[in-house]
Amino acid sequence: MGLWNFVKGAGKSLFGSKAEAAEAPKEEVLKAELKDLGLNTEGVELTVEGDKVVVSGKAVDAETKEKIILAVGNVDGVASVETSHDDDTADAVFHTVEKGDTLSAIAKKTLGNANRYMEIFEANKPMLTHPDKIYPGQVLRIPGGKA
Repeated sequence: MGLWNFVKGAGKSLFGSKAEAAEAPKEEVLKAELKDLGLNTEGVELTVEGDKVVVSGKAVDAETKEKIILAVGNVDGVASVETSHDDDTADAVFHTVEKGDTLSAIAKKTLGNANRYMEIFEANKPMLTHPDKIYPGQVLRIPGGKA
């Protein structure tokens, strides 16, 4: 079992108002978000338990499962994501964006070379749409990184 922590109030809002965002979104809202992002959820089930999302089942591949974890974890109201089958995500490396971070700075810290920032950008598509659009509290995948 794997458990990843997220900043509960820093994610993408899937709600109409802040009052609704005090709690994690329902399973169907998260599933709709994953579908909108074009992520293949075949073999994966989501369950919301308070502010924790449980991702169970086996995804089509490890990269897709990591993206599903990040897509639901980086939603306003979600504090953690737990997986029941983490054999496919055992090598996952995530980085929480801090104030002042850029993809270049994160690449230098995690991959040893600032010029590798596009690798991080590509590893986080479709959740990232532009290399400059990251925010404090957001969690990113680091491909082959060392955290």
